Amino acid sequence: MMKTLICTALLVTTLFAAPAFGQQSLDAMIDREIAQLVSTYKMLHGAPELSHYEAKTSAFVAEQLRALGYTVTDHIGKYDQPNWKGYGVIAVMKNGDGPVVWVRTELDALPVEEKTGVPYASTVKTKNDAGQETGVMHACGHDIHMTSWLGTAKMLAQMKDQWRGTLVFIGQPAEETIDGAKAMLADGLYDRFPKPNFLLALHDSADVAAGKITYFPGYAMASGTSVDLIIRGLGGHGARPESTKDPVVMAAEVILALQTIVSRENSPLDPAVVSVGAIHGGTKRNVIPDEVTLNLTVRTYKEEVRQRMLASIQRIANGVALAAGVPPERAPIMKVIENETGPATYNDPQLTERIAGAMAKALGSDNVIKAQPLMVSEDFGRLSLDHQIPAFMFWLGAVEPAKVEASAKSGKPLPSLHSSLFEPLPEPTLRTGVKAMTTAVLELLKK
Repeated sequence: MMKTLICTALLVTTLFAAPAFGQQSLDAMIDREIAQLVSTYKMLHGAPELSHYEAKTSAFVAEQLRALGYTVTDHIGKYDQPNWKGYGVIAVMKNGDGPVVWVRTELDALPVEEKTGVPYASTVKTKNDAGQETGVMHACGHDIHMTSWLGTAKMLAQMKDQWRGTLVFIGQPAEETIDGAKAMLADGLYDRFPKPNFLLALHDSADVAAGKITYFPGYAMASGTSVDLIIRGLGGHGARPESTKDPVVMAAEVILALQTIVSRENSPLDPAVVSVGAIHGGTKRNVIPDEVTLNLTVRTYKEEVRQRMLASIQRIANGVALAAGVPPERAPIMKVIENETGPATYNDPQLTERIAGAMAKALGSDNVIKAQPLMVSEDFGRLSLDHQIPAFMFWLGAVEPAKVEASAKSGKPLPSLHSSLFEPLPEPTLRTGVKAMTTAVLELLKK
């Protein structure tokens, strides 16, 4: 993997050091670069790295940005875990007086074994934090994000006569574990570098055709809160349940009761999700265990709704335990996993409509579509400091149009993000990503 990265780095460095294109159209500039962008994408796709271990990926993107003339600082980020190193990258280009615009990409991949069968598929194997061997794949498309980001950085470096202000490209590690943005902020991000007036990002979509953009003003993605709920009982022999306080039965009751939080306690005008993704408990058929652990995810847009969800989870668990006769000292324990919790992504409405209008002119109004918000989560929203900084993230179609059409006709869903079968179409996805993001930045920094 290192050899591939080094060889490609030399090739891309030479390319990125090419002279500016003057007044050529953005389309013509992208035409000149698209073959190399696709090559870069395939290289990154075949060399993924897990969250907290993005050493080679970070070094690669930092090298490309330096070759473009940006002032680059790397190894940014402070985690709670002392053995994790910060691999964040910041690249700054100042070009006179004007706003400060930040453009963000993610660097990390997922512990997924790729099954797409493409020639450039990842064959990387590594060990996760638990020491287990796992495949590694850019199953969320961060390779698409990085390549579009590098392409945008090059376009804007060559178009300095068309914008004024300060441009900052942020390469963020550990998005998949929702702690990378937090780690970079903890390392003095906005003290060490020009604080943004605007924040921009894109995310590829696994159900939108390549060549199209979708967006939504306001809450576009939910907050994500990870919760461990430990249901404690009194274990014993499976043949003598009357002598126990069975946490398996209580866990089953809790799981069913949790479904009433959204259906009966929350306003239907405030979207929310409470899902139990895993259950851990017991060792043998005829042994009633002492405890069962439930792993939950909670998704909301508004913080006050999130807090109500969490309070309801604790109340329901306590109520089930009390009804079962569990003594107070064995009451359920609820743990919110703070390093796996991220805020909602809020697209500033005014900024969103402004940029969407500019992108519609550049890409065609049929290709820039207002869609619906999603309940998936990101940590991009953390960079806006609770909506203090206007931010905008849009969705970049990444699927072959014929596949989208066939899926619509058959009703068979396409492979989703995080799927081992997720297969973005590099061209025109990258072309559209570079053009859309470059257009967005030029709109904000235009003379």
